[in-house]
Amino acid sequence: MRYHLPAGKTAADGPYAVDVTPESAGWGYSGLRVVHLAPGGSHTFDSGGSEWIVLPLSGGCTVASADDFGPETFELGGRDSVFSGVTDFAYVPRDARTTLTSTGGGRFALTGARCTRRLPARYVPASSVPVELRGTGNCSRQVNNFAAAGTFECDRLIAVEVLTPGGNWSSFPPHKHDEHRPGEESVLEEIYYFEFAPHDGTPGLGYQRVSPSGQGQGTDVLAEVRDGDVVLIPDGWHGPSMAVPGHHMYYLNVMAGPEPERAWLIRDHPDHAWIRDTWPEQPVDPRLPLYTAPERSA
Repeated sequence: MRYHLPAGKTAADGPYAVDVTPESAGWGYSGLRVVHLAPGGSHTFDSGGSEWIVLPLSGGCTVASADDFGPETFELGGRDSVFSGVTDFAYVPRDARTTLTSTGGGRFALTGARCTRRLPARYVPASSVPVELRGTGNCSRQVNNFAAAGTFECDRLIAVEVLTPGGNWSSFPPHKHDEHRPGEESVLEEIYYFEFAPHDGTPGLGYQRVSPSGQGQGTDVLAEVRDGDVVLIPDGWHGPSMAVPGHHMYYLNVMAGPEPERAWLIRDHPDHAWIRDTWPEQPVDPRLPLYTAPERSA
């Protein structure tokens, strides 16, 4: 099984620059697609047994979704890039047919999870996305909690965006969520999708570590990651995610699992958990936030 899927190679399939399904990943729930639309282009997909969030990475689009309960249409303003601002998004339910149409073109992520409940289609403005600063010092990062548990209702899907300034370490201390420990740890399959801010036209890069969580068995990855790369995490300690100096790093996390409660419960690596105790002694990286959510209109 390959856990690092480089852009344009193992990550792509058919109309998608990234196409991760539960079948291709060898697990039960989490999925991610990224589609590129030319100006005036469109793309239609069927939800099947999964719920989906349409998340603009660059550009805006119209989302038209229809099922047995009727049609819904949402206009997504989007953004210039993942490094320029928070975006609005649309949720489309299982068992629906959805068409994206983009006048100006762009790139759009479809974050998905197999589910049982059918929830209504919804639009969420960028102003309603909670922006969190996590960690301090060179562990500082920004989290856009657009579909975190507790901030937006889904059946199983959990998804957030993380922005890490160049030279910082993210997903640290290493943590895992591959065991059922009520109130302490939940079982979640996770996808990381990466983009990097260029510098004077030079592309960025970073590194991702995933290590086995028990008896040396399990997922083991040390990967150099670049724009459009994907790392699959079915189990194991994941982190750090390292941004090289001079290039801010973005990753989109998509998670889902079999737990009856939709919750992100993690266990820190016992060798590195102490780092959290040092955070109150250090300031947050002054480069953060890279941006904030726009104010809600009156």
